[in-house]
Amino acid sequence: MEVPDWRTIPRMLRALADDHPSDVVVDDGTVRLTLAELRDRAGEVARGLIALDVLPGDRVAVWGPNDAHWVIAAFGVWDAGAVLVPLSSRYKGIEAAATLRSTGASVLITGHGHDGAVPADLLAEAAGETGGGLPFAGLPDLRHSIVPEGLERPGSAQPSQVLVAGSLIGRAEAEERALAVRPDDLCEIISTSGTTGTPKGVMLEHGRMLRGYWDWAEIVTLGPGDRYPVIAPFAHGFGLNAGLLASVMRRATMMPIATFGPDRLAALIRDGGVTILAGPPTLFHRLLEETEIGEHSVRVAICGAASVPAELIRRLLERIGLERMINAYGLMEGTVVSMTRADDPVEVIAGSTGRPVPGMEVRIVDDDGREVPRGERGEVLVRGYGVMRGYWGEPERTAEVIRDGWLHTGDIGALDARGDLAIVDRKKELFIAGGFNVSPAEVEGLLLREGSLDQAAVVAVPDERMGEVGWAFVVPRQGAAVEPEKVISWARDNMSNYKVPRRVIVVDALPVTGNGKIDKRALRARTTP
Repeated sequence: MEVPDWRTIPRMLRALADDHPSDVVVDDGTVRLTLAELRDRAGEVARGLIALDVLPGDRVAVWGPNDAHWVIAAFGVWDAGAVLVPLSSRYKGIEAAATLRSTGASVLITGHGHDGAVPADLLAEAAGETGGGLPFAGLPDLRHSIVPEGLERPGSAQPSQVLVAGSLIGRAEAEERALAVRPDDLCEIISTSGTTGTPKGVMLEHGRMLRGYWDWAEIVTLGPGDRYPVIAPFAHGFGLNAGLLASVMRRATMMPIATFGPDRLAALIRDGGVTILAGPPTLFHRLLEETEIGEHSVRVAICGAASVPAELIRRLLERIGLERMINAYGLMEGTVVSMTRADDPVEVIAGSTGRPVPGMEVRIVDDDGREVPRGERGEVLVRGYGVMRGYWGEPERTAEVIRDGWLHTGDIGALDARGDLAIVDRKKELFIAGGFNVSPAEVEGLLLREGSLDQAAVVAVPDERMGEVGWAFVVPRQGAAVEPEKVISWARDNMSNYKVPRRVIVVDALPVTGNGKIDKRALRARTTP
């Protein structure tokens, strides 16, 4: 099926709410929303944002765990013609402040944090308390902060207050704003470590996202009647676009999961009528090893990974009785690139990420940019509608990765004779911990803010549960005594948990290569027995 002629996310929501108003598209266990209700609630949020003087193209950040309120906020941002800036619910204050500054976000909408943490409090520690008419004195672009209902905080408003202000905005004015959004307008700026290390904001457009995730959902066979737990955070491209957006456009019921736990997910599979399940290989390993699933209705599983153990696929197909297991490859800068198909055997699903999706091209090139023969390894280049507009505010970095229309992914792969793409390595140093991209350069920079370290170098180490974890080799500042456990404790308090090094090893000096760069190959050798 071709993507309907919605052109923008606001028009998509209106068309579906008009034709299928009673279809339930959100069920987080507490709040259930039909398409008509989502349209109405998003419209209220949009009117509130307009009352806060949010203009088309302004950036609005949303920070909180997956829940129905996050979904409403996202569609409200899009209805207001603004650009959604998702903040990871795992962020600490330092990380959130950096993203808010780099994107120039004018409004921040927060939910409840994990483990009782209050995001606004975390941000105040990093960016200062209210001052000068601003919710956080150290964030001059951020004009408004919206905190959860019932939370009193100087300089911030509660949702009910914003909705009261929005009630003074005419519905016709808000509707005109929503319908004025164009297909080539930005809908999202998502932070990613990307292909070149440090975090950047990937600019994505309405029309491209609708096309990319309509096609993704078509191959997955996601549709009305499906119940789909969205485990990946909404701040992650997969959770937001292959979860939140795909569910609504296909009239499936998304089940936002705030915190993953294998027992809780197994209970949801048994009792919640789950039909679609997506996540990294570690999720499926934990389901098989740590839970008893029993009878269920899951028919399709999606696993986006460079490789998936064939034995894992066989166990899922045999023990859980799936109709299909799908592997896929994508990246924020390139959207969905390749997917396995319905008739692919286990060996293809395990050893490749399938064939390019319609409208996307893949080339494999050597270090000189020459295309290599089928079966040989090289850097994966991608071209097509899914390639991002660029990195927010960073034209030079954009030019580094998009050349002559081709996105240079930094991944190493090979195309076989049939056209299936296998991802075999990463050209850059990014690694994946529990399904999250981790940039060693970012973690190193954060560690140096702890205060006792002169140098830090992070390398990836295989881990049975997480896939990979980071080990940090650190050199103390002159006169400082470094205690590894205290460094790890600081890291837990100041960075997302998947970035926290599993081990900290204190060394007198870091090894260097002949050209003076830190020799990470030598450091990796120290991680093996």
